[in-house]
Amino acid sequence: MRTVEEHRAAVAALFPLMPVEVVPLAQARGLVLAEDVASVTALPPFDNSAMDGYAVRVADVTVLPATLPVADDIPAGRTSVSALEPGTAQRIMTGALLPPGAEAIVPVEHTDARTDRVTIEVAPSPRAHIRSIGEDITAGQVALSAGTVLYPAQLGLGAAIGHAGLPVYRRPKVVVLSTGSELVEPGRTLQPGQIYESNTALLCAAVEDAGASARAVHFVPDDVAQFLATVEKETADADLLITSGGVSAGAYEVVKDAFSDLGTVSFVKVAMQPGGPQGWGRVGAVPVVTLPGNPVSAFVSFEVFVRPVLRAAMGMPVPDRPRVQARLIADVVSPAGKRQFLRGFFAAGQVSQVGGPGSHLLAHLARANCLVVIPEDTEQMAAGDTVDVWLLEGAP
Repeated sequence: MRTVEEHRAAVAALFPLMPVEVVPLAQARGLVLAEDVASVTALPPFDNSAMDGYAVRVADVTVLPATLPVADDIPAGRTSVSALEPGTAQRIMTGALLPPGAEAIVPVEHTDARTDRVTIEVAPSPRAHIRSIGEDITAGQVALSAGTVLYPAQLGLGAAIGHAGLPVYRRPKVVVLSTGSELVEPGRTLQPGQIYESNTALLCAAVEDAGASARAVHFVPDDVAQFLATVEKETADADLLITSGGVSAGAYEVVKDAFSDLGTVSFVKVAMQPGGPQGWGRVGAVPVVTLPGNPVSAFVSFEVFVRPVLRAAMGMPVPDRPRVQARLIADVVSPAGKRQFLRGFFAAGQVSQVGGPGSHLLAHLARANCLVVIPEDTEQMAAGDTVDVWLLEGAP
């Protein structure tokens, strides 16, 4: 039986770093910058006013109150301005180009706000309320470093320094394929022996949450020839194929039967619960990860093996799930020799098990906000013991 670490390494070896592409800023959120990006311009690109007010020479406002004629009016966006003559002021708006000769900005609140002659009540210090060219960043300076995850602030900076697009590691294109003749699309009427198909919704959401792009292929029946034909068609433009179901030891395990015949996908038992039966390999050049069919097993397997691989392929931090320690509220038991991933609820440094260990108990998973990790060599833990916890969405 393979360890969790051994199988994680085997899956990781399938998937290289994604190629680099330049994408528009609007499509870059959450992706990782593949190269250093230098500023096209200084930021600010010119000396400008930080306030609505009046541009003045300091010597003209040392004796207060000082009344000066207003020689010009400078709105933001004006591309040329006249020099500020001694003994005059120019009304100026926030962000507007500073006129040559101006030494300070007097905020409008410190004046009588007139437009022909202005009376100034408070003397400004030199360079008061002036944003200097290159104060934030200079032209040619590296503004965003390779490896940076692009969130709103980084994208705003990219736009401010003159870039319409940024070089990033491309999102992996992932095909999610569920098998099983018993599966029925949600919303239809169930017949005896049928169940609603849920793994596609679960795994596609998990793929997107990891930062990749997911495409669902629904309801492939338990027929080897039809399964392989579907795989060949759907993976023509894919970076990864994830299947769920059909990998156990019983009859009618279509994924295992079909891929075993190809000889390029291997199947193993991993020392974990849930999620023991696993598979990995390639179909042509496309990496394949086969997950168990029970929803909780599929979810846990994705978290343990697939999510970190997808994120690493995009240059993202791994692991990204916060990992903390917490005190157990109640006793728990675990099978010997297997790493247990229990559904749990974490709050205020404590964690409790949510529901039983059954891999079909999806409602309990939906109420959990963490996975409680019990080591392979531990069969029971008592209330008050400290355990490792992986925080999921909704955890405080």
